[in-house]
Amino acid sequence: MKHLHLLCVLILVVMGNFKGHALPGSFFLFMGIWWTIKCILKYAFKKQKRTSYLDSKALFRRIEILEGIISVGMTLTGILGEQFFPGGPHLTLYDYQEGQWVQLLSWQHFTMYFFFGLLGVTNILSSTIISLPASFSKLMLSNALFVEAFVFYNHTHGREMLDIFVHKLLVLVIFSTGLIAFLELFTQTSITVELLRTSLILLQGSWFWQIGFVLYPPSGGPAWDLKDHDNIMFLSICFCWHYATAIVIVGAIYAFVTW
Repeated sequence: MKHLHLLCVLILVVMGNFKGHALPGSFFLFMGIWWTIKCILKYAFKKQKRTSYLDSKALFRRIEILEGIISVGMTLTGILGEQFFPGGPHLTLYDYQEGQWVQLLSWQHFTMYFFFGLLGVTNILSSTIISLPASFSKLMLSNALFVEAFVFYNHTHGREMLDIFVHKLLVLVIFSTGLIAFLELFTQTSITVELLRTSLILLQGSWFWQIGFVLYPPSGGPAWDLKDHDNIMFLSICFCWHYATAIVIVGAIYAFVTW
């Protein structure tokens, strides 16, 4: 019975770790697709130059509010999942009886979700309070991405070679996306730059899923050799395929929306 109990605990931990990568991956894929559709629609409305554009601005303001509410809801889902899954920290950062930190990896994910929750709140406030500039949302987006990059940069100390490599690629994508979002504050609205940002958001989402399959294969799949250099070579190619897929998705959405 003792061995059976330990086996159940191990299964819960593994599934929790896989879900810990699949859940943010799903969020970023969803937001990447949505942001792509939204920026293409804005571009199409501006290009048409119809008198209804003012009405469309009011429509997009309502959409921003809805987007903020959805973002807050998704981040709360992530926070609750990280904190209260079986074996989670349950809002305990330090165990004074044991004299050690509690589930710091979950707290790192919590921090990432928290800043994206602030992004959702900023979207709502910027869309409801006229005196607040709309650029606050872009500023908060870049802040959230920079914090996420910093968190994941310090996420893999003492881990195996392949584990470190896939997270380095993730940090590269996150930092690049944050940098583009930050540069958008100082440039005129450009659909090319916005679509570049959304394609990287899609890449981030799909790469989260890839990391989950590599480190925590679900359904008893074969484990990856985390010390095999050939796996690193393959995943470097796979990373490029992920980005090519993201570009194709953005192109398909553009063609569908403007058709």
